[in-house]
Amino acid sequence: MLNRRAFLAATSAIGFSAALGRCAAAEEPAAGTRLIVADQSELVRNLLEASGEGDKLGFAFELPNFAGGPAIYEAIRADALDIAYVGDTPPIQARAAGTLLPIVATFTREVAQYRLTSRPGLVINKLSELKGKSVSYIEGSGRQVFLIEALNRAGLKLDDVQLVKLRIADLPDAIRSGAVDVAVLQEPHVTRLVNQVGASPVLDPEERKLLPSTSYFYARPAVLADPGKAAAIRQFIGAFVRAGRWSNDNQEAWAKHYYTDFQRIDPTDTAAILAGQSPLVFQTSVEAIPHHQKLIDILYQSGSLKERFDAAGSFVDTFDDVIAGARA
Repeated sequence: MLNRRAFLAATSAIGFSAALGRCAAAEEPAAGTRLIVADQSELVRNLLEASGEGDKLGFAFELPNFAGGPAIYEAIRADALDIAYVGDTPPIQARAAGTLLPIVATFTREVAQYRLTSRPGLVINKLSELKGKSVSYIEGSGRQVFLIEALNRAGLKLDDVQLVKLRIADLPDAIRSGAVDVAVLQEPHVTRLVNQVGASPVLDPEERKLLPSTSYFYARPAVLADPGKAAAIRQFIGAFVRAGRWSNDNQEAWAKHYYTDFQRIDPTDTAAILAGQSPLVFQTSVEAIPHHQKLIDILYQSGSLKERFDAAGSFVDTFDDVIAGARA
């Protein structure tokens, strides 16, 4: 990995795209090329499988599953991963720590997939009622900025709640047992906990308007500089975008595959999840930069970042053409 001085030099002097070998990605993957991609909740694997796009890739790939951005960050720093599917905060935290992990693709949903969810016996009608509550806090995860923005909308700060640092894998049990009052969860855990133990999503309509649900693929610079790996990433991103388009166009088939058959969610609950989910939208780097800047500003204003930086320096435009072509 590059240190902070090298990172700043790359972004300010020549820019990510030139520094990381835009032309390298134009070649076909060499024989024997293998791409290792971090997955979460096995979403990527299931999208590629259900759509059939995974079978069309002309190289070997692995999709190790992780529970959240912090674990992925450690694995990619150890050179155990090539690219990773992460939430909206991990690339910001990596950059703030001086680790160069450029974003190569962005996908988002207009309505957030994160839900502020309260323990059994506690119903929160307004975001302002979070004051004084014990709330899960996972620095370096997309859940971090979602919580901060929820507090912002309520006129609160991080100091106004009791932050409880937990691992992402422990969040459902923390709500189930009442170890915390509120946690930032995703489906299928929200629906399961509501039905099993009487947990409750925060009822304030503003909670559904906080932030779009944005995720990224980010990469190790050494991987982008390798022609065979870069070509594999190009093909992989195209396949993922087409798989996402398939899920948008075949929502019921996708929901059955992922939620009912894989996650073992009751069909009725699967339908409820689908009803609250907006379509996947795939963005080029230019399109994604403004929202990424907003996330940086939210974290900086909350004191979670020591310095504010320019979001444009977090992206490469190497694969914008394949994103634009595959989403059409």
